[in-house]
Amino acid sequence: MGAAFWGTIFPGMCCRTRRGFIAGFPDIVRYGRWLQRRISTHLMDNERLVEQYAEIARLAGGLAHEIKNPLSTIRLNMELLAEELAESVESPQQRRAIYKVEIVRRECLRLEELLNDFLNFARAHKLQLEPNDVNGPIREAIDFYRPLAAESKIEIIEYLSCDLPTVLLDRQSFHRAFLNLVLNAIQAMPGGGELVVRTRSLGNLVAIDLIDTGTGIDEKTLPHLFEAFHSTKRGGSGLGLPTTRKIVEAHGGNIYVQTAIDHGTQFTLTFPSLPRLPIDEGAPDFCKKSR
Repeated sequence: MGAAFWGTIFPGMCCRTRRGFIAGFPDIVRYGRWLQRRISTHLMDNERLVEQYAEIARLAGGLAHEIKNPLSTIRLNMELLAEELAESVESPQQRRAIYKVEIVRRECLRLEELLNDFLNFARAHKLQLEPNDVNGPIREAIDFYRPLAAESKIEIIEYLSCDLPTVLLDRQSFHRAFLNLVLNAIQAMPGGGELVVRTRSLGNLVAIDLIDTGTGIDEKTLPHLFEAFHSTKRGGSGLGLPTTRKIVEAHGGNIYVQTAIDHGTQFTLTFPSLPRLPIDEGAPDFCKKSR
């Protein structure tokens, strides 16, 4: 069968090279069996991790819901009370009462958002792993925050390798984790700056770098960066980075950080890559033909 057919079945494995297309059907069969074993092993490891988290996640989630439901009722009644008071404001005492009601309403809303973040952190997710090119979901996340970056006078610079091996990803979870890192980088540059997003092959890993020119992270905060509920942002839940690390590690990956005050911060994510299939050195340039 032609290279275009196998390129459709195995996207990203031969389209990113100038040396040709995959060698033949036996290689595909062997690779398919190896990939199936790899996914099964990874799923078994993930199942054990899910079991460890499951019980505590159920308890924590149940408690959070028990708190969230009456909290929502309180907030709703505060909004109704504020509307009623606003209809007949005649004295400074009534204005003070409206102000106090608004404070309670805002705090209820803040606690609801905190509980939502906590539920996302505590929930044991079952990953749906599939071979993926990381550049796709990275571009989606960048495009999502590009208007905010432009408004904040931040230039996003992309250096996405066109010759990356594929990795096993749950696209939805990865997208959520990467969105959080991009938002953190934007928030770290209140006066504008540059955000460099780079992907590269690193041995048997795929590495993703996010480099900002922001305020950096001080020595006191750095050791606690991935601790739950530790936040230096006003109103922050302190669960964004812990959730991101949890998602990355569930993929068998790692997250690293380098920082310098007033110079910026670099987050690096690494994920195990899938080996490429053997290729025919004398084959035509499939990469060009598929474009």
